[in-house]
Amino acid sequence: MTNRQFENILISDFDYPLPDDRIAKHPLDERDKSKLLLYRDSSIAQDIFNNISDYLPENSLILFNNTKVVQARLLFKRATGAQIEIFLLEPISPSDYGLSFSSNTNVLWKCIVGNLKKWKEEELQMPIPATLATLYAKRINNLSEGVEIELSWDDTSLSFARIVELCGNIPIPPYLNRDAESEDKERYQTIYAKPEGSVAAPTAGLHFTDKVFKSLKDKNIDIEYVTLHVGAGTFKPVKADISEHEMHNEHFIVKKSTIEKLLNHKGTRVVVGTTSLRTLESIYWLGVKAIESKLIEQLVVSQWEPYELSQNISIDDSLKALEAFMINRNIEYLSASTQILIVPGYKIRMADALITNYHQPKSTLLLLVAAFIGDDWKKVYNYALTHDFRFLSYGDSSLLMKNE
Repeated sequence: MTNRQFENILISDFDYPLPDDRIAKHPLDERDKSKLLLYRDSSIAQDIFNNISDYLPENSLILFNNTKVVQARLLFKRATGAQIEIFLLEPISPSDYGLSFSSNTNVLWKCIVGNLKKWKEEELQMPIPATLATLYAKRINNLSEGVEIELSWDDTSLSFARIVELCGNIPIPPYLNRDAESEDKERYQTIYAKPEGSVAAPTAGLHFTDKVFKSLKDKNIDIEYVTLHVGAGTFKPVKADISEHEMHNEHFIVKKSTIEKLLNHKGTRVVVGTTSLRTLESIYWLGVKAIESKLIEQLVVSQWEPYELSQNISIDDSLKALEAFMINRNIEYLSASTQILIVPGYKIRMADALITNYHQPKSTLLLLVAAFIGDDWKKVYNYALTHDFRFLSYGDSSLLMKNE
């Protein structure tokens, strides 16, 4: 399948009516009390999420994205009173997320700036709550998609992570059509989130509680984590012609021990969320590139590469090549980026089951679901709409078993 064949895929075929009252504006009181749709072999049933382990085979491997949503919305005020919003997208210097957030001096970030026309050349200032320090923002350069901003502060005892925590607001999805509230700080975050870097939550994981994790362990289900920092591009609408859509770039990190676990595990692989699936599929393609001697120091999976590289390399061969690549370079984790675009016709290799919420009409996430279960996505979404399921980020869940 080449990108030219995408011209046969019409995004209008992935539309469905989504009334505003079906979009969950707030989370349920209890994370694991959401509804769970169960799809297998074209059959659909439903239950409550806290029973999910009942539907997963013993000795499965379940993989999560453990990224943490940062309070990426910084609201500055000019001396004139005009409000300027700086929305953090990704670090420029240091370019490593961990190094940027642990920095106690100035950092450079790619940002989206709201009310940019009102921001002249002056440095913006914001008092940092609960401290005597001040946060400063300075425009450096205009970028193709955003603005390069230097952020600095006058207290070296504060890390940038702490600055963002004190000064920022949680970036809830635009389709909620409301301001962030205090509950969002806790609830628009998985309970296992660790490395900071996302501007949107990997929402499939929001339903998991300590009780659910215990039920997984009681069934000898192995738990593993990858990290993909979710970018604002996840909300980007798809153009009518898929071949012209530019997929957003996202940074991911995978430990060598995770590669080894994937190699050694022979049972069912359950993937929590579209971001985890995109990470795992990208790992496979990095291994293919290693075999084909196309893996260079900058580890990237571009949008169309998965459709242009060799299609018949086994998962084991790919993972072994990637493991050897890491051993040769004496590295314990891969830091890479991906633009992978998964659409109907793509062969999903790294997952047998997918846990996911209900996605926006005409979105790349819905295209991914259609790649996973084929045209039955319509049956699944129609069932959810007619059985009072809640949609989008704070909505209900589904467990989809892959169609071969």
